[in-house]
Amino acid sequence: MTAEDRMKSALKIFVLAAVVVIVLIAGLIAALAHDENPDHDAWYGSLMQPDNPSASCCGLADAYWCDDYFAREGKAYCRITDDRDDAPLKRPHIDIGTEFEIPPYKLKFDRGNPTGHAVIFVNTAGHVWCYVQAGGV
Repeated sequence: MTAEDRMKSALKIFVLAAVVVIVLIAGLIAALAHDENPDHDAWYGSLMQPDNPSASCCGLADAYWCDDYFAREGKAYCRITDDRDDAPLKRPHIDIGTEFEIPPYKLKFDRGNPTGHAVIFVNTAGHVWCYVQAGGV
């Protein structure tokens, strides 16, 4: 085997290794971008509606990140910012940018939020069960 052949072989191995590393890093980044943290399952399941403390906010299948929170004409709104895959969460799809009015009696202040995102619990008809701002633990 000539020096040129060895150099070509080494280059092929290097390129293949680089591709493998890039694929692994991309997979890790994708996994970290999703809030499928089992430690959060208990939090999602423990939330009760602020206006009906005997009723659940529902669960992960009704929860969407809604970090774009704003006021318009004296009412509170948020826009969906959730880019997670719906299938693993077993929830219907809601497009990013979809706006929801958040009734004041659905704002939840009595619990922290470990997700790092504001979370809206909403059904497919647009009924808001709860809205939990980001922050706290």
